[in-house]
Amino acid sequence: MRVFTVLGPSQSGKSTLVEGLIGLEEQRAQVLDIPGVAKVSQFGFMGDDWTAVDIAGGAENLSTAGPALAGSDAAVLCVGADPEAAVLAAPYFRVIEEAGVPCFLFVNRVDAAAGRMSEVIAALQVYCRHGIALRQVPIREDGVIVGAVDLISERAWQYQEGMPSALVEIPDSVASREQEAREHLLEALADFDDGLMEQLIEDKQPLTEDVYHTATSVLQHHDLVPALMGSAEHRNGMLRLMKSLRHEAPGVEVARERLSEGAKPVAVGLLADHVKHLGKTVMIRALGDGLGNGKNLGGKAVGSITGLDAKSPLPELAPGDVGLTMKSDHLKAGEVYEAGAAHPLPGWACAHEPGYRRLIQPAHERDEARLSSALERLSEIDTGIRVEQDAQSGHAVLCGQGPQHFRRLAAKLADGFGIEVTEHHVPPAYRETIRKPVSCHHRHRKQSGGAGQFADVVIDVAPLGRGGGETFDEVVKGGAVPRNYIPAVEAGVRDALTEGPNGFPVVDVSVTLKDGKHHSVDSSDFAFRTAGKNAMKEAMAESGATVLEPIAQVLIHVPSVYAGGLVPTISGMKGQVMGFEGHPTAAGWDVFRAMLPMTALDELTHTLASAARGTAWFTAEFDHYTEVRAEELAKA
Repeated sequence: MRVFTVLGPSQSGKSTLVEGLIGLEEQRAQVLDIPGVAKVSQFGFMGDDWTAVDIAGGAENLSTAGPALAGSDAAVLCVGADPEAAVLAAPYFRVIEEAGVPCFLFVNRVDAAAGRMSEVIAALQVYCRHGIALRQVPIREDGVIVGAVDLISERAWQYQEGMPSALVEIPDSVASREQEAREHLLEALADFDDGLMEQLIEDKQPLTEDVYHTATSVLQHHDLVPALMGSAEHRNGMLRLMKSLRHEAPGVEVARERLSEGAKPVAVGLLADHVKHLGKTVMIRALGDGLGNGKNLGGKAVGSITGLDAKSPLPELAPGDVGLTMKSDHLKAGEVYEAGAAHPLPGWACAHEPGYRRLIQPAHERDEARLSSALERLSEIDTGIRVEQDAQSGHAVLCGQGPQHFRRLAAKLADGFGIEVTEHHVPPAYRETIRKPVSCHHRHRKQSGGAGQFADVVIDVAPLGRGGGETFDEVVKGGAVPRNYIPAVEAGVRDALTEGPNGFPVVDVSVTLKDGKHHSVDSSDFAFRTAGKNAMKEAMAESGATVLEPIAQVLIHVPSVYAGGLVPTISGMKGQVMGFEGHPTAAGWDVFRAMLPMTALDELTHTLASAARGTAWFTAEFDHYTEVRAEELAKA
């Protein structure tokens, strides 16, 4: 079985493309649909079995693409025939190139193309490290593309509505352009084939079979990206694409070698889902022999393997085959498996750091205990999320790839786990510190029958520099405060630091226990802890507290065409632009660096979606705290 992954921007026609490929032999495909994530189809073509993984469009779904590409023999990047929209393909080019998977570029909807195909390829080339080699030139009638000429076989094909294209003579209007384009293609291929280069230098016409052989080698080594064209809606160009996949895409042994890294992989997890009444299902691809029901995979036995319909039992999977595993909770997407061990996929296959954070609570109190278990299981089937806990409220914080991703997660919790949740903004992680050094004397005395309470402490409190932490020291002399009570004083001070005058944790402060008094009968740990806490509260009130706002160091990965426009955007969010520079390995990308209040990260998520048309993403890491003015705090 051969496997390929279909990627592309939203509304580029990926699903229609897959339907067109399946329909070439007018057959029914076995389909696994994970709504909003991917649609997997198994079908036959010219005696071979195929699996197509159609990844849902939108940059938020790229977290699914990595594992799927890892287990694929090839990728098909489907784009529209509009040079102005080329930037939308940038995230997909980037992940495909990082994966090192052979890629075919399919320019869809050419029947509606207004400009030249060379302009579309030139616009796409900006975002592709490898050269894009146009393998066809269009045939136009009255400005509309009605067919294509294959530049290797030099045969022309006239499109027919809903049918395979018809072989025709190369029109005179296209002949000169076809020869020029063929020369460019041969020169591009000759860069990777010395024999072809010699023939071109000697003005010899290379054999078509030799050119196909070179094109196959170049694709499999990911040296060039061949570009084909057509219209999936009208079933034009489907046969040429499918034949190219059949003849040029490598077999499963190449994927196995790509993922081996010194190990002997048996399988790789491609996709996962939680199905009501079935539980966790993981779609795996066999990379080697010995994968069957009850066999060890990742150190534990596989429960059962079925076809994509989750009904047809498959006793074993041959190398290259794809199936669903059930009753195998130790398996998940995003890992490559040996019989006795599991290994994470390389870094390129991992999801982007989830930057969209929401505090979630169950809509019904009865689901409180079930929510944490459901979130844990959800994180096992979705590699693009992270679950945290809010330090202030104790509620769960669900981090995803963006608003659409979050809506899908909420729907999965409701439909798959029966838990409805409400979402809220995560409270800002404000802190506060004192303004000036003070000394405070506090006596705790209580007498209400029986043993009393007595503790007397004198503390010096001083501000520290940003990031100085919270320190406690003592310089007590003469046993004014017995040694065994000093830890209780420290505990009381730290109790007070959990909530300052403005209600936020206190940071960057030093406390020194200077003096005090005790009573031989009425003093206790509790009394000195209470005295330490109250003394610290009084000191903070006297010193005056200032609120601190957390500042994050933000790295924005953005297509270069949008980088300059982010400068006023970041400034408008009260951020500081640190500069931007070209990405060292990703063509057409910049890394934009900024310091930004963490309270603005939600706004940044929404702004990037519009300012960069959904192509950019960011990572944020806490850097430092800075003072925030009272009026800004009131707005927050």
